[in-house]
Formats: sequence, C-alpha cells, structure tokens
Amino acid sequence: MNKKILSGLITASLLSATLAAPAFAHQQGDIIVRAGAIMVAPNESSDDVDITGVANFGEFQVNDNTQLGLNFTYMATDNIGIELVAATPFKHEVALEATGVIAEVHQLPPTLLAQYYFGNAGSKLRPYVGAGVNFTVFYDTKFNDTGKGAGLSNLDMSNSVGLAAQVGVDYKINEKWLVNASVMYAGISSDVTFDVGNDSYKIETDIDPLVYMVSVGYVF
Repeated sequence: MNKKILSGLITASLLSATLAAPAFAHQQGDIIVRAGAIMVAPNESSDDVDITGVANFGEFQVNDNTQLGLNFTYMATDNIGIELVAATPFKHEVALEATGVIAEVHQLPPTLLAQYYFGNAGSKLRPYVGAGVNFTVFYDTKFNDTGKGAGLSNLDMSNSVGLAAQVGVDYKINEKWLVNASVMYAGISSDVTFDVGNDSYKIETDIDPLVYMVSVGYVF
C-alpha cells in the first residue's frame, strides 16, 4: 500500500478516535448534581450574656456539625453557573464558658450562588468562584437541663439573610462523573431571645461560618 495513503488512513483514524472520545466538559445547559459531606464551622461572636443580679457569662459558643450536603448547578453558559446549596438539618450545641452546654438548636441554611468557572468547556479541572445569598432558618431551639437549671426558658432565634462567597474545584473523572471540593463563607446573624424569671433578654449573635464540602457529582 502506498505510504502516503497508509499515513492518511492512520491520521484519519486518530482524528476519528479523538472526535469520538468523551468530552470532559462543563458546558451550557448542563445540570450538575453533587452529594457528599458538608460541615458548618461557626466563627461565632455575640454580646455578653449578662444576667442582671446573677453574673456575666460571656459570649455564646457554638460547635461544628457535619451533615449530608447536596447542591444543584445549572450551567447558564460554559463558564457561568447558578448553584443552590442544600443539606440535611444541622444541629448545634450552644455553650457558655462558665456553664458548659446549655442549649441545642437546629438550622437549615439554603444558599443561592452565581458562579464563574475558569478554563474552557473541555477542561477536566474547573476551579470556580461564587457569590450569592444565604437564608438560614432556625428551629427546634431548646435549653437542656443545664440551661433550665440556670433559670433560662423560652429560647428563640430569629432567621437570617446574608451574603455568601465560595471557592471550589471540580475534577472530571469521565464524561458524567466528577469529584468536588469547596469552601463557602456565609454571613449569618441572629437575635437570640430567652427569659430568666420575669425578665426577657435579647443577645445579638453573629455565627458567620465557614462551610466545607467534599462531594461526588453527576452531570445530566
């Protein structure tokens, strides 16, 4: 066979194989669903819990909590995504330095983000940044026996709306599957109210957590 013809056939075969290979793409119209572990790590600060005639107990302390995280991203263009971050309900213990844990609270913090993905649609590695709005709902707030023993009752926390910012990266395993890691900051503030005897107190509290997520994703 003529060497030029053979060379042409080989080139055509390689080109055909390249074109037939799966695309590692985040492209316009894709829907990406991710699921994994998500941890809320509060950076809390509050006014002092100063109970008249009793003591100044200092600021509230709030522990970390990890749950199942879910997020859903729609690629509006090859580089711009819209993401909704959700999770199973978080449960946090609330403590005071002088007394230890005094209460337990639950919260749901859905967050809507606009994202910019770096690189091109064919890149296997797609770092991104995002910014948006967080809405946190607090519920099932209650003092434990320690809090009740200190005379505290009727715990309540106001819901919060605040800004959120995110950095993350997707790594495409194949055409459909990817792994993801991200870190998000959420501005969360709440008025914590409770009663001590006949007196009512309101403590302004900033939670402002970093939210870490490691997940596996699927592209539709």
